[in-house]
Amino acid sequence: MAALRALRWRRRLPGPGPGLGPRRLLGTAAPPEERPQFPGASAEFAERLEFIQPRVLAGIPVYRVMDRQGHVIRESEDPQLPKEQVLKLYRTMTLLNTMDRILYESQRQGRISFYMTNYGEEGTHVGSTAALDSADLVFGQYREAGVLLYRGYPLELFMAQCYGNARDPGKGRQMPVHYGCPERHFRHFVTISSPLATQIPQAVGAAYAIKRADASRAVVCYFGEGAASEGDAHAGFNFAATLECPIVFFCRNNGYAISTPTSEQYRGDGIAARGPGYGLLSIRVDGNDVFAVYNATREARRRAVAENQPFLIEAMTYRIGHHSTSDDSSAYRSVDEVNYWDKQDHPISRLRHYLTRRAWWDEDMEREWRKSSRKMVLEAFEQAEREPKPPPRLLFSDVYREMPPRLRRQRQELERHLEAYGEHYPLQHFQK
Repeated sequence: MAALRALRWRRRLPGPGPGLGPRRLLGTAAPPEERPQFPGASAEFAERLEFIQPRVLAGIPVYRVMDRQGHVIRESEDPQLPKEQVLKLYRTMTLLNTMDRILYESQRQGRISFYMTNYGEEGTHVGSTAALDSADLVFGQYREAGVLLYRGYPLELFMAQCYGNARDPGKGRQMPVHYGCPERHFRHFVTISSPLATQIPQAVGAAYAIKRADASRAVVCYFGEGAASEGDAHAGFNFAATLECPIVFFCRNNGYAISTPTSEQYRGDGIAARGPGYGLLSIRVDGNDVFAVYNATREARRRAVAENQPFLIEAMTYRIGHHSTSDDSSAYRSVDEVNYWDKQDHPISRLRHYLTRRAWWDEDMEREWRKSSRKMVLEAFEQAEREPKPPPRLLFSDVYREMPPRLRRQRQELERHLEAYGEHYPLQHFQK
């Protein structure tokens, strides 16, 4: 893993050529007394008027371990994970895929109101999560269900949240896919919220608190490349660097911010290229290579904790599904484009090739697992449909420690209204 430890965290500058090469960029070395003393930058003086070109730096390389056929390219980069752990990676990705298909169809049938699939991005979820410590705190965006699934979050709670039933940790108050964790279990995953990128500065605040407590933990914050265009991303990156927080920013660059392709989102070299400007150690990885994601996250997490430094990982992947059930991606991209990523460069297929080459998986095992995993999901699905909705009185709780008079009056008004007109409401589907 020696080559990995370097992990290309440094910037790679091209040799002198047209435009601004490294020597022109840095200026001419001068005696100490002649060097700039400005407090806001580290630089030399330059005597020629030249603007820095946007592409003065070569494109940041994409770190990978496996090729698309599942061959490990360089043995020193193979994380040498045990068989059972690799099988857990694969089973989690395929189970997530099965859950996505069933819940997507249930929304189309009108059984739930909304859903977001994770098709094509499964490798970013499980590869990163496998590299974390169980006590590390995770802030998700909305497309990281695999993080919870790998950590043992029950299928029953996924279904309960999407149905908003009485078993939902959020008590039916949030729209589907906004997963949260009961206080007594899985306390290291912060509940999903709808506003885009608000989790980024919040995660930095949590990381700063962990640093002050000297807790030897890390915070991992997930977001998409679209969220990186929000002002909260700028604020979070800058705070993390200046406060030297133990945080790993994990960007899933899946090619689209809903319907906006990356070509219309930014003109620079992706998201990782922004890291050095904020003082973040940065890397770009193949998000469809679960081992590359694992290696990068493990090393970033290790150094974030040991050195109190923030890291930025940009995982290049592709969103195969629609943005959500409210989206029709055929309006802005071709079927051929989607089919290429689904058939030629899918993270599940790549890991399956690896397993098959190691004789750790075969067609019989695949059929049996697909059958049993579908049965597990359907059982949880059917159970969620049978559960009642939370009692209406929960509309008023969990905001204040002591309920203020105005909320007590509103609750009493609702109770009187339901007593008088309850026959007009499906109260039989709610807990008493």
